[in-house]
Amino acid sequence: MRSKAEIISLLENPGIIAVIRAHRADQVIPLAKALLAGGIIAIEVTMTTPNAISAIKEACAHFGKAALIGVGTVLDARTCQAAIDAGAEFVVTPVLKPEFVPLAHAAGRAIMLGAYTPSEAQRAHEAGADFVKIFPADTLGSAYIKAIRAPLPHLRIVPTGGVDIHNVAEFMKAGCAALGVGGSLVSSKILQEDNWTELENKARLFKESARAAKGLA
Repeated sequence: MRSKAEIISLLENPGIIAVIRAHRADQVIPLAKALLAGGIIAIEVTMTTPNAISAIKEACAHFGKAALIGVGTVLDARTCQAAIDAGAEFVVTPVLKPEFVPLAHAAGRAIMLGAYTPSEAQRAHEAGADFVKIFPADTLGSAYIKAIRAPLPHLRIVPTGGVDIHNVAEFMKAGCAALGVGGSLVSSKILQEDNWTELENKARLFKESARAAKGLA
């Protein structure tokens, strides 16, 4: 099993976390294969995916260390523990749930707590969150992240909602640790058509944009 430090490192490099809201559980494996082929290893399977826990367990068994499978949209402690037991290596919640921190850390997993305001972001950090998910980020933009990090540079911020290929560089240069990318990467159209070739191509573009913004390309 990977250490928490290794998980954190993989989430930050290249820094694109694919947020998966699959229409069917059987889409998760081919979807993840396409993302991996495009260079994105961090895959967040949200609890809005049908039979999400089973899908996470299957994906973890199928890919092993080739992928970093996590769980998203976690709203209660029972679901948090079930996902960890299924193999999820990181846990993401869109809201401030400090009670998830000991559950994740006891299992050596990374935890990302949701926040919207600077006060909530700092509370998440003080609770022990490895990352702070700023959500929804679409109405806030990269300038908001930069403003938060001026007095709070210790925060590992991951904006989610509104991140697309055109603003990856802006968010990265604002000091984000990683970016949660949902519909602009894994679109409804791709899911409706099972178009994994298009997904692989989009994943590659996001990866390259993130690496270039970090000066890694």
